[in-house]
Amino acid sequence: MSNEETKRDGFKSKWGFILACIGSAVGMANIWRFPYMVATYGGLTFLLPYFLFVVLIGASGVMEEFSLGRWGGAGPVGSFGRAMEDGGKSKRVGEVIGALPVIGSMGLAIGYSVVMGWIFKYTKMSITGEMFKMGQDMNVIGGTFGAAAPESGSLGEGISMMLQNGIFGIGNGFWIIVAIVVSVIIMALGVAGGIEKACKIMIPMLFGLFLIMAVYIAFLPGASDGYKFIFSLDPSGLADIKLWVFAFGQAFFSLSVAGNGSVIYGSYLGKDVEISSSARNVAVFDTLAALVAMFVIIPAMATTGSEVGSAGPGLMFVSLPSVFNGMGAFGWAIGAFFFIAVLFAGTTSIINLYETPVAFLQEKFNLGRLPSVIIIHAIGLVVALLIQPWTSQWMDMVSIYICPFGAMLAGIMFFWVMKKKTALDAVNQGARKEIGSWFYVFGKYAYVPLCLLALIFGIYYGGIG
Repeated sequence: MSNEETKRDGFKSKWGFILACIGSAVGMANIWRFPYMVATYGGLTFLLPYFLFVVLIGASGVMEEFSLGRWGGAGPVGSFGRAMEDGGKSKRVGEVIGALPVIGSMGLAIGYSVVMGWIFKYTKMSITGEMFKMGQDMNVIGGTFGAAAPESGSLGEGISMMLQNGIFGIGNGFWIIVAIVVSVIIMALGVAGGIEKACKIMIPMLFGLFLIMAVYIAFLPGASDGYKFIFSLDPSGLADIKLWVFAFGQAFFSLSVAGNGSVIYGSYLGKDVEISSSARNVAVFDTLAALVAMFVIIPAMATTGSEVGSAGPGLMFVSLPSVFNGMGAFGWAIGAFFFIAVLFAGTTSIINLYETPVAFLQEKFNLGRLPSVIIIHAIGLVVALLIQPWTSQWMDMVSIYICPFGAMLAGIMFFWVMKKKTALDAVNQGARKEIGSWFYVFGKYAYVPLCLLALIFGIYYGGIG
């Protein structure tokens, strides 16, 4: 085991790790869902509780998962096993429990592969000008999206589509393959040579592109109405329990606490890196990404008098292209910038999601990096092509049930199973100033129950993040 650990790949710099973690956290929830939630629940009325939950989860769950992975020197399977062993329980049982977050990561990666296929197609269309030529007719734009994202009401209808068209003839098969190939290339180069380098390029460019768009849109007529709305506050709205539930859900899922990606990235972290500052930077920049997206999307919609009227794909792939196409000569460039930025966000997220199952094959079956990457992506490709008609249902199943359960299991392992001294030593390793017992108490009696609430509320409301 120790010999295996010495050969283990890892991040070469603190900021490489932070940028990779930001990339894993900054995804579709930041870009298409966050502006919708802000619009639905009223600007600052939503933002205030959201900021509160970001602080609470960042100071507990994010730190816990980074610490667990670094201390365990492995992904969830290995780290859960070591945690159980430290607590005087069965290591084997811990490893079996750790398989659930691996399954969750793989499930999300597969769903994300379908979504990335849409994004690659729209990025190509925006760069070539095909999208701009569609004008503002949302029926035309919606038809394009409908062809890329077919829906099927039943399993029988889906099988019939496959028999008639072939797996690769359904929906967006070609662009899903492109997304998978890009992920394979990055991940095959390793943690430092592939993931870290890719995130060092993509994340700064993502922020840069969004800032350019935000500045341009700020000077368009009508944009000021969007800013007025963002900064509006309705104190009575804070009495709405649903606002607090969805603000919590947005923060919880945006910070990617699920017992998988943050654990595996933490396992690649150097022993001299301060966990608390790394978690703080991830939370801050993840929130900034969501805010910048909000300052692009809500004012952009305001310039045409449109409302952020649909959560999920409809906002990004139908409503926003119509808005960008109505911005005149520069609408083409804004649309291209937007989808390139989304492409970077999605790519950095998908490589994080695939990394957990890839690392699992490396750790448990002693496979090399390249065979592990190819096997996992081959499985992901086949399943992604098959689930296209049910992508929404697939993503709901994974995000509502498996992800919060995985986060809760990781929290239980760290705060309830491991010895208190072990847990505090793990989070304080490399720290300039030690974190007090408040972290352990809050994590044990507040964060873990919050994970359970994320699961319960998600089931009750049909998803909260």
